[in-house]
Amino acid sequence: MASEHSVHQLLEALLDEHLTESGRAFWAKAQGQVADGAQGQTFANLLAMASRHAKRQPLGLTDTELAAAEGALPGWSPRAWNRLELLRINLILARPDLAQASFAEEFEALFRFADEGETCALYRSLPLLPRGERFTWRAAEACRTNMLTVFEAVALDSPYPVTHFDDTAWHQLVIKALFLDCPLYRVSGLDQRLTPELTRMALDWAEERHSAGRHYHLGLWLCLGPHHPERVRQLLEQHWSEATTTEQQAMLLGAARAGQTQWLASVEPADPKVLPYWQNATAGRSEQAQFAPLFAERPSA
Repeated sequence: MASEHSVHQLLEALLDEHLTESGRAFWAKAQGQVADGAQGQTFANLLAMASRHAKRQPLGLTDTELAAAEGALPGWSPRAWNRLELLRINLILARPDLAQASFAEEFEALFRFADEGETCALYRSLPLLPRGERFTWRAAEACRTNMLTVFEAVALDSPYPVTHFDDTAWHQLVIKALFLDCPLYRVSGLDQRLTPELTRMALDWAEERHSAGRHYHLGLWLCLGPHHPERVRQLLEQHWSEATTTEQQAMLLGAARAGQTQWLASVEPADPKVLPYWQNATAGRSEQAQFAPLFAERPSA
């Protein structure tokens, strides 16, 4: 469960650490206006004016700060936030009416004229809002967008989808993240929601890629649960010999996630870079966090 106090406390501490003097002055004044009930166009103007006082510079959070975020709300991370998003999200969370029915209407209205940056900030705030079930339609809209930044604002580093999406919306989000070659290890809750249907959809996607002579994305191996074992084994056997080192590392972890213990026992690798992943996989250490180094090391497109 989230600790609302801990989240707000952390985000305000990050403001103090990462904003300029101008940004802190704006925050102090705007926070007072929000506390006094700034709504509608007045509040929208505050979100827009924030861009004058904070830049889209990465926060560059420390391991300690990231651990504090995970402790405050499991599955949530502001690792990809920039300073402007931090300021805007703090303004949203400062509203005294967050739990009221009127806020949901105002929140939806903010999207109407929001630019890309404002839209991303609004979506990144979703897991931090009370009564999150009010916003499932809005979150699903982000999953239909063609804008990668907006899609990732909902799909990555947020427990909102796994908590609030039904199976159909969840499967669509994960498969779209796979199609777009997003870092799927950052889709919170994937370990706990590897459904038979998701595995089937991932295998169908892989077959289409193979038929078209196209390579697989690393995220494929994160989507395989202990379902459709014959198809999974066929995929592993078909691709292993031609896979790159990074792909073999991911395949081993994916095989463990799919319960392919016999296949794992048959492919003890000689490559010293692959061997540790085989050892982790055979020991059952195949959670999504194990994939993080593979996405960090892959070459840029």
